[in-house]
Amino acid sequence: MMRSTYVVGIGSNRRGVHGSPAAEVAAALAALPGRVIDVAPIFPTAPLGPSIRRYANTAAVLESELAPGDLLHRLKTIEHTFGRRRGQRWGARVIDLDILLWSGGTWEEPGLIVPHTAFRTRDFVLGPLARVVPGWRDPISGLTVRHLNARLTRRRALPRRSGAGEGP
Repeated sequence: MMRSTYVVGIGSNRRGVHGSPAAEVAAALAALPGRVIDVAPIFPTAPLGPSIRRYANTAAVLESELAPGDLLHRLKTIEHTFGRRRGQRWGARVIDLDILLWSGGTWEEPGLIVPHTAFRTRDFVLGPLARVVPGWRDPISGLTVRHLNARLTRRRALPRRSGAGEGP
């Protein structure tokens, strides 16, 4: 396969062998297979689901000759090496590595769909993405990461109440 560009999401909300969640994220960055081109700042974010610990999240732009399925296998090996064990969905985890975007557009095989199916709806993903690849177009919607992030995070006006029963 020729060289591809990927965006990998990295998150942690549990101490591991490298230390704090931010230290786990930094160690995972150093372990990525390929050449890291850019990295977003680490964003502290609230957890989804039952976990009570805050996350450290970032996104890395990576060049690699690996096909998406092969890259996923390498990422899962890194997770295992860091001490990640499969368990409760959205539970605390020492490291989480996800392929978010791929320069080849879309990819689907058992266990892997690129772009990541939920990236458009998660501010803890779009925030870091907007810092490193704001102009990257989602191959499904055609919208840029910047536009997807603005749609998700823009303030919306409260709906107006009808005139009935208002006022003194």
